[in-house]
Amino acid sequence: MLKKAKAGHYAVGQFNINNLEWTKAILQTAQDLNSPVILGVSEGAGKYMTGYKTVVGMVNGMLEEMNITVPVALHLDHGSYEGCLKCVEAGFSSIMFDGSHYPIDENVEKTKELVKIAHDNNMSIEAEVGSIGGEEDGVIGKGECADPEECKMVADLGIDFLAAGIGNIHGKYPDNWEGLSFETLDSIQQKTGDMPLVLHGGTGIPEDMIKKAIDLGVAKINVNTECQLSFAAATREYIEAGKDQEGKGFDPRKLLKPGTEAIMATVKEKMELFGSVGKA
Repeated sequence: MLKKAKAGHYAVGQFNINNLEWTKAILQTAQDLNSPVILGVSEGAGKYMTGYKTVVGMVNGMLEEMNITVPVALHLDHGSYEGCLKCVEAGFSSIMFDGSHYPIDENVEKTKELVKIAHDNNMSIEAEVGSIGGEEDGVIGKGECADPEECKMVADLGIDFLAAGIGNIHGKYPDNWEGLSFETLDSIQQKTGDMPLVLHGGTGIPEDMIKKAIDLGVAKINVNTECQLSFAAATREYIEAGKDQEGKGFDPRKLLKPGTEAIMATVKEKMELFGSVGKA
């Protein structure tokens, strides 16, 4: 999916899921736009949904019941070593091992072990070098730029795609953010060749920077905060307008509908920006 995206100069969006509404909204939008999609699951969201087997069961059920025909991957986002093993067992399509907080030698060692396990189970694996700023399930990074040599070292372990810190952060970007380091991205691209690169913290990066990152080899862009913000805003509006007190407006299917539609609108906007529409 990502090699095709890199060759075709577009990126596939990874949209994180938190529950049934989230998953349904993302899958329906991907199908409507004929776009490939990656469903991201953080360890915290996996725990919230009662475990990875529940997530696999829900996603597989939806793919069948909703007649989804576009390519869909179910991916562990920022996984620990133990989390990766659990997702292999549960039947995910891919995992991300985030060893960026370990010294590089330990990161390399653990990544190497997981590459073998993932490939033995026909799964793909993403690794990270240079921490992505902000906080993702307890791993805090300050948005540093990865060392291209370290990127090459990890890329050569046989991973399928690489997340490298290029000044990007998770969550909302502060006013004094310096922007993405395209110089770093370009050097990483030169060292890692055809390997698809991943941009984390896709929320709030200006459109021209996103497009330039795709030109320089980014084939997967992660979006999470933006869907959460649009879901929250639409739900707040529904309640503040008192709609939950009109008729059966308190029914959770009605109460959650505006938020679900807001996620769909956000996903559509991102797929159009990333260039993945019609690429299934």
